[in-house]
Amino acid sequence: MSSAFPAGPGSPGEIVADAVTRGVIPGAVLRYGRGAAGRVRGGEFGDGVSAGLRYDLASLTKVTATLPLVLRLVAEGEVGLDDAVVRYLPRFGELDDVKRRVTVRELLAHSSGLPAVREVWRLAGTAEDRFAAVLAEPLEAAPGTVVRYSDLGFILLGRIVADVIGQPLDVAFNELVAAPLGMTSTGYRPDAAVRVAATEANWVDDPGREDPKAGVVHDENAESLGGVAGHAGLFGTADDLASYLRGGWLAQDSPILDAGVRAEALRNQTPGLGGVRGLGWTLRGDSFDFMSDGWPLSGAAHSGFTGTSLAFDPESGVWCVLLTNAVLFGRENRTRELRRVLHAAVAAEFGITLLSRPDGGGGVDSISSRITA
Repeated sequence: MSSAFPAGPGSPGEIVADAVTRGVIPGAVLRYGRGAAGRVRGGEFGDGVSAGLRYDLASLTKVTATLPLVLRLVAEGEVGLDDAVVRYLPRFGELDDVKRRVTVRELLAHSSGLPAVREVWRLAGTAEDRFAAVLAEPLEAAPGTVVRYSDLGFILLGRIVADVIGQPLDVAFNELVAAPLGMTSTGYRPDAAVRVAATEANWVDDPGREDPKAGVVHDENAESLGGVAGHAGLFGTADDLASYLRGGWLAQDSPILDAGVRAEALRNQTPGLGGVRGLGWTLRGDSFDFMSDGWPLSGAAHSGFTGTSLAFDPESGVWCVLLTNAVLFGRENRTRELRRVLHAAVAAEFGITLLSRPDGGGGVDSISSRITA
């Protein structure tokens, strides 16, 4: 099996089909297009893969559930981006004055100084005990000084959403994000009767089990928090995520997002901090950027550890959803180069040409792309 992808021509569907044939990924569902109302393109690839197959979305949960809910609260004046986290979670800074300075904006932009992860699933006790461990986690850097991608920050944001709205995070997502966009096949904790792509042949957190892991969130921390968390836990279909990008981020009048906060989310929040992050989203030029040199410089994206990804560009309207269960073949990153080649092909299909690179590494403040077809 080779994970190298040729740089030559190929349609988006051919690229994904080739990845399945060569054993890079077990299967995939691809959706892409341009604009909020344009034709949806794509296909299903691999044995047993159908349009209705649900995938563990992993960290796409951050930008599909937690982010739009936080932005809704910001637009309604219920939460301030520059409010200290301790305003909503007082225990977060009770033993550390520096932590008391961390803001909601910094959690969203991964510049809070929190570490990437802590394996709270290994701790004995209840889900609340594990959340308390997240609250108590010390910073690795001063707030607002460096970009450090953090699951812990989004676990905290998920709790802020639940506390402010007064509903569990999964209920808030269902009512305020999924329902308005018609996302009928996306949510937390799928029913046992639903077809879900397996993510592991063996359970890391339950070595005695021999059945494939499917329908239970792959992220052990999310599972240990009850299967509902701000950083991971969603399962869904490519068609639903296409609806999310089109209706949430590309529609002129989104039913779930205020235009002002949507624009703020796509602005570079971290200049000079070693990364190019919006609110939630990865922007062009960030170390996590997989959008390819051919993708518009105003683009935004996010990936999930299981092998999932979203990318879109608010200026040209081009977008792409790729759902795979790559982790079934192992936990090493198997999809980064696939994503880069795929996104270059999607951009090329719509005739997007880059004219120059932005100063400052991306974001909507420095757009330089042209639609030629």
